[in-house]
Amino acid sequence: MVKIRLRRMGAKKHPFYRVVVADARSPRDGRFIEEIGYYDPTKDPAVVKIDEEKAMRWIANGAQPTDTARALLRQTGVLKKIHDQKQEPKARVHES
Repeated sequence: MVKIRLRRMGAKKHPFYRVVVADARSPRDGRFIEEIGYYDPTKDPAVVKIDEEKAMRWIANGAQPTDTARALLRQTGVLKKIHDQKQEPKARVHES
């Protein structure tokens, strides 16, 4: 199973995370398939940058975000766009 999750980077007590797509069997900071963004909780406010196209493509292909990754995707509006895309074909069917 493919997961969208956080990969911890940075020094001790100064975390910095990369949002990556990885196989669920690989370790947290181990091998990954693609990097799709980053999250820096040390800044005020926290900095979140996610490539929306890549994230939407991976979710469409079946990648499952972890709870924290899902929260970041929701915060950046990616999940809303995916939801709207799914609702769009249904709206067209009801109009006809």
